[in-house]
Amino acid sequence: MTPSPALPAAMPPGTGRRSRQTLVRQAIDALREQIAAGDWPIGARIPTEPRLAEALGVGRNTVREAVRALVHAGILECRQGSGTYVVSTDELAGAVARRCATAQWRETVEVRRAFEVEAARLAAHRRTPDDLAALDSALAAREAAWRSGGLDKFVAADVALHKAIMAAAHNEMLTELYASIEAAMRATVAEAVGPHLHPDRHVDHARLVAAIRDGDPERAAHEAATYLTAD
Repeated sequence: MTPSPALPAAMPPGTGRRSRQTLVRQAIDALREQIAAGDWPIGARIPTEPRLAEALGVGRNTVREAVRALVHAGILECRQGSGTYVVSTDELAGAVARRCATAQWRETVEVRRAFEVEAARLAAHRRTPDDLAALDSALAAREAAWRSGGLDKFVAADVALHKAIMAAAHNEMLTELYASIEAAMRATVAEAVGPHLHPDRHVDHARLVAAIRDGDPERAAHEAATYLTAD
C-alpha cells in the first residue's frame, strides 16, 4: 500500500478550532488521495481508525471526523459490525450512485444509451492505434469471460470493454461522468444477461469494435444503440 501523505503529528497547545479544522481537512485530502489512486478500490474496507491515525500522524478524533465527512459525501460507507468501505471514488460518483439506486431500470438504460452511443461515435473519429489494441484485448477478454459461464466475471469484462470505448472517445468529462454510473451499469448488464449466461442473451460487440476500427462514426453509433433498448 502506498504510504499516506505525511501530516502533522499533533496540534500545538492553544492552536484552537482553525488548526483542528486544518488537520481534519488534511486528513480528508489524504484519504481521498489514496482512494483516487486505487489503494482502496471500490468495495474495499479501509484500515481501522487506530491504523489510519498512526499512518496519517493525527489523533483518532481527527480521523473520525475525516471519515464522517467522506461518508457524508458518499465516498465511504460505515457498516455496523463490519467496518468502513469505499463505495465511490469522488463526490460526483457518490451522488450519482445514490440517485441511480432509486432509478428505474428503463431510466438507467436510457442514460447509458446517451453516453455510449456518443462515445462510440467519437471513438470512431478519434481512436488511436493504442486504443484499437486496447479494444481488441477487451473484446477478447469479454468473449472469454462469456465462455467461462461466470456472471460476475462477464459483467466485469463487459464494463472493461465499454470503458475502453470511452477512453477511445478522448473526452475526459464524458469518461468521468460515465464512471459515475458504473454501479448502475453493472446492474443493468447483470439483469440483461441473466444469472446463467444463456446463449440467446449473448450480445456480440465485435461489430461495434469493427465500426470504430473502420472509422465509421454513424455505424458505430448504430451498433451501440442496438443493444441499449429499454423495452
